[in-house]
Amino acid sequence: MAKAASSPLAQDKSLGIYIHIPFCRSKCQYCDFYSLPRSERTPELMARYVKALEKHIQEGGARAPKHVVDTIYFGGGTPSFFGPERLREVYSAVAKRFNVAKTAEVTLEANPDSITLKSCKRLLSGGFNRLSLGVQTNDDNMLALLGRPHTFRQAVRAYETAREAGFENISIDLMYGLPAQTPQQWADALGSIIDLQPDHISCYGLTVMPGTPLYAVRDRAALPGDDAQAAMYLYAASTLESYGYHQYEISNFAVTGKECQHNLKYWLGGEYMSFGPSAASDFAGTRYTFASDLTRYIRAINTGDAITTESEYVPIKERAGEYIMLRMRTVHGIEQHEYETTFLMPFQPLEQKLAIYASRGLARFRDGHWYLTPQGMLVSNQIIGQLIDAQRNSTPLSPHRF
Repeated sequence: MAKAASSPLAQDKSLGIYIHIPFCRSKCQYCDFYSLPRSERTPELMARYVKALEKHIQEGGARAPKHVVDTIYFGGGTPSFFGPERLREVYSAVAKRFNVAKTAEVTLEANPDSITLKSCKRLLSGGFNRLSLGVQTNDDNMLALLGRPHTFRQAVRAYETAREAGFENISIDLMYGLPAQTPQQWADALGSIIDLQPDHISCYGLTVMPGTPLYAVRDRAALPGDDAQAAMYLYAASTLESYGYHQYEISNFAVTGKECQHNLKYWLGGEYMSFGPSAASDFAGTRYTFASDLTRYIRAINTGDAITTESEYVPIKERAGEYIMLRMRTVHGIEQHEYETTFLMPFQPLEQKLAIYASRGLARFRDGHWYLTPQGMLVSNQIIGQLIDAQRNSTPLSPHRF
């Protein structure tokens, strides 16, 4: 179990931890994340990976002695496929080397086919307190087409099993814009998940990425067009709100108090340190990414060789652009005093743009914050681009003003 922070408020900074588990049973037709399918035959490699992670985590903990870890996220791949004992061992390494808050949110991504009552109980007793189930749709034919290794009945059973075990914070992932998906099919899928009453629902539009099997057949996959996807998105936003799931980020909805705190670190500019191949970090002003190669990762950890493929110190001016880019995808939005005092840039050029968007129903101003409406979220890339252009053309403020 995690050792408790003496007082998070007394510490300098909070920190999120991400652990990448690249193993999975099979690779989905749309997946472009670094993962190793058919990994059930590699228990020796899994054991070596645990040892490499433990060593790397020890090194990471030494770099953050005054940080309080308040979120830990195990992503993949299929972390649940890794098995509860290995997951507990990795979590224990984090708890030993970092100052982990008693109230830390500890999330595990899971596929329904790798959930059992025994595994859930072992995860709960080992410190995990949040489960993210990849369900994607309630249509078994579509699940098979996408290469998902489960049926919808299995997904429902996995959800019920996790509840029975004692998980009080469960998220479910759904996808819209699937091949030949109709608005009614999307409504049925969303309704079937709302009926389960999870604490959090993520709705992602299918993005067909180069290099994936689905990309090779995209022209004959009967994918819904942009307008159809937009309608599905707006339907989800309004329907989920009516059932008490409040949108807090472009793709995420939660009942009050169950927003994913780890994901919010990414969107609100918090620090996070990651471990594993392909994992990206933003710590101590520097952003860096590890090579997407498990064998290389393990070897480098054991020999001290370099494993980063990208590393850069991010200057304050670039952070100002990221502040706009990331926060405008959340309901937190951007705020004048915070922006001007942090970046010494004038807020007025941004506010002038946002007022125009508000007149079109794309933005709102409330409690001192500007943020996008669901309609604005649909065209967020264009709006954010315009805001960043306005920022670049503005004259910095004098520090004496503050």
